[in-house]
Amino acid sequence: MKRILVSAALAVGLLSAATAALATPLKLGVSAGPYGEILEFTAKLAAKEGIEAKVIEFTDWNMPNAALQAGDIDANNFQHQPFLDNQIKQRGYDIVPVAKSVVVPMGVYAKKAQSLSDLKPGATISLPNDPTNGARALFLLAKAGVIGLKDGAGLGTTIADIASNPKNVKFVELDAAQLPRSLDDVDASVITLNYAVLAGLDPKKSLLLEDDQSKWHLVWAVRKDRIEDPTIKRFIALYRSPEVRQFVETRFNGTIIPTW
Repeated sequence: MKRILVSAALAVGLLSAATAALATPLKLGVSAGPYGEILEFTAKLAAKEGIEAKVIEFTDWNMPNAALQAGDIDANNFQHQPFLDNQIKQRGYDIVPVAKSVVVPMGVYAKKAQSLSDLKPGATISLPNDPTNGARALFLLAKAGVIGLKDGAGLGTTIADIASNPKNVKFVELDAAQLPRSLDDVDASVITLNYAVLAGLDPKKSLLLEDDQSKWHLVWAVRKDRIEDPTIKRFIALYRSPEVRQFVETRFNGTIIPTW
């Protein structure tokens, strides 16, 4: 009889713990812009299953990982793998990627030029000043033939790795959030989609956009001790559902590309 009571108490305790876990909202970090819209849509699906989720937007790209490491949020979905790798290397974060997210295409924008071929010799192009997005921008410009990169150029590519620059383009490296504002002072700028959208730029009118082959797809990231958290895993599964895919394709008209 005593064993039965102990077992019953243990079962109740486990049930209470599980119920408490569900009752505590998931805190999900994201950078400001369209990423948050996708998470909010997913949160509505999760609510139908009794999972409450709170989407927390950050304007500083360094903060979502710092908040995750500190335990202030449970997961984040704002960065591509090279950016995460760089942050782990620099700051020693105990953070890992657990699922692919979406490709959010970086694009080349301009106020005057109608195409990259319109750029005049000596034109100025602004780029993100963080290492991973800086490399990403250079690869995009190389794909368009604006520059050529050295053989073996990888995800750590910098301006020093430019092998050819036929138009003698000059580069200005700025904080990613400042790039849209720089369009008044430069001939073109390579901008990530979230900051482009926040600034009212139309990706469909960009001079060039990344495609679904981009190596810079976003990832879901968690601390290593939360890899098997069932609530986080279920939310990510809902995120990677047909319903969310349809929302992304409809809402963003092909400018954000699902990886599932």
